[in-house]
Amino acid sequence: MKTKNNQNANSGNFVAHLTELRSRLIKSFIFLIFIFLICYFFSAEIYRFLVQPYSEAVLSKGLDRRLIFTALHEAFLTYLKVAFFAAIFISSPVFLSQIWKFIAPGLYKNEKQALLPYLIATPTLFILGGCLVYYLIMPLAIKFFLTFETVAEPGIIPIQLEAKVNEYLSLIMRLIFAFGISFQLPIILSLLARIGIIDSEYLKLRRKYVIVIIFAIAAILTPPDPITQIGLALPLLLLYELSILTVKFIEKNRDA
Repeated sequence: MKTKNNQNANSGNFVAHLTELRSRLIKSFIFLIFIFLICYFFSAEIYRFLVQPYSEAVLSKGLDRRLIFTALHEAFLTYLKVAFFAAIFISSPVFLSQIWKFIAPGLYKNEKQALLPYLIATPTLFILGGCLVYYLIMPLAIKFFLTFETVAEPGIIPIQLEAKVNEYLSLIMRLIFAFGISFQLPIILSLLARIGIIDSEYLKLRRKYVIVIIFAIAAILTPPDPITQIGLALPLLLLYELSILTVKFIEKNRDA
């Protein structure tokens, strides 16, 4: 009889946890939709902000360039993508806070102290990766691609860049997500160290393999040009070295 009561209590707790999780997810999605509607209202301004690296690179060379769209619905879909991209970016802290509120009551005090820095560091590193793309990588990459233009000469037509709004947006969004996710490397490695899967010596011994893997990942995630590939690979190498120091710090605290 006691066993049956325990099973019923466990079943009730499980259903209550699922109900709470569903409630928090619904709140997060409602907030996401609300932010999406606001972002769509300002989608033209957000897109102009994302185009700013291209505009500055073109104007710095004194070029007369434009962004074009070749399908009737292309601009409309581009603004939808812009709004959704901005909404995800803005509402991600809310998603993380809802996840934290869901799991925090079941954690001990020391576990909360261990996990809370990761919840703060995750969006921070993502934003740093996005800022690196926006303020450094994209301007350098655009200037690199513009060097392949040719001027008109007798008997030769000029080769000029006329970027499409959708392709430019897809490129900068892909780079921001690629850099933002790649910058989570210290988070992943330190979590693996906390649960005992890796240690600092393991990371040191496999450094030469990691260098090859990082450059391979950079080649896959970025366009086929040296600027963006090196721009992603070098920060990842620095983050890997930082991860080794972080893992060492974790080991010292664990030993203490």
